Amino acid sequence: MRAKNKLGVKLCLEFGNSRPYVGLVASHKSDIGNKNYMSRIGKQTIQIPEGVKVSLEGPTLTVVGPKGTLKKDFRDDVTITMGDKVIDLNIKRNDKFSKSLWGTYASHIKNMIQGVVTPYQKKLILEGVGFKSEVKQNGEHKEFNFALGFSHPVIVKIPEGITATAEKNNITISGIDKELVGSFTAAVRALKKPEPYKGKGMRYEGEVIRRKQGKKTV
Repeated sequence: MRAKNKLGVKLCLEFGNSRPYVGLVASHKSDIGNKNYMSRIGKQTIQIPEGVKVSLEGPTLTVVGPKGTLKKDFRDDVTITMGDKVIDLNIKRNDKFSKSLWGTYASHIKNMIQGVVTPYQKKLILEGVGFKSEVKQNGEHKEFNFALGFSHPVIVKIPEGITATAEKNNITISGIDKELVGSFTAAVRALKKPEPYKGKGMRYEGEVIRRKQGKKTV
């Protein structure tokens, strides 16, 4: 209670208010409760570029572009309104869960539109003596074949919708689905994370590995 009174005196001095601390806090809380917070991303109108078609059938949004087609299901907590080359999103209920979906859904739709026009791409660099990476054809699908210092090769199937290359241990993963590209690249990197002493392992292009100093010999 004593700390609270001290804080009240401090606030009164800062704002030039001689009123008690309790009244100041009450008015501050009431202002917060009356604010109608809006998502800065969700309230923005999404533009549909030329050559891209967007359709909504029930909960499924379909985006068709020159690089491919993407589909995604959305909950009905957020209303998706299709216009003439524009998309608007609004929430049905003014609750915390709907507000959290508002900006998230807007980002998903933007990423889908961007992906069918310009595919997303991530690069990995494999460093280490004896470490190798290559892409092989296995029947109808392709797969990574890694030599990562284990007693056996590490084979990873490349999922549908992903294009991957490996040249001189420079690995490139691309696709129109941003989530798929990001999650698959992270899974491949996790096979051999870079260690902090010599930096051996797989790292993102441009990633800086914080190095540790090894033990010194006397």
